[in-house]
Amino acid sequence: MEPNDCLDILKALADLTRQRIVKKLLTGDLGVNELADSLQITQYNTSKHLRVLKEAGIVDVRAIAQKREYFIATTFRRRLEQEGTILDFGCCSFRMDRLAE
Repeated sequence: MEPNDCLDILKALADLTRQRIVKKLLTGDLGVNELADSLQITQYNTSKHLRVLKEAGIVDVRAIAQKREYFIATTFRRRLEQEGTILDFGCCSFRMDRLAE
């Protein structure tokens, strides 16, 4: 992983709401409205946070008819499978099991 990639990831995960979104997506693929409802934040803010997570490479999106479903990017899924609940970025580690609700 490039140092800039790590920095982008850390910036994206520095926000509590984005941490909560990642934690929700660990349970399964979800749409913007489902995330917004479960986290009790607006659809607009949810979309903005998802864009930041997508740009950092943490989440990805797929279109299913009119709906878009967000999910943890394959790279991160593999890391979670290898490391359990710990994501090792090389420069630091992030414990997904300690994320806020």
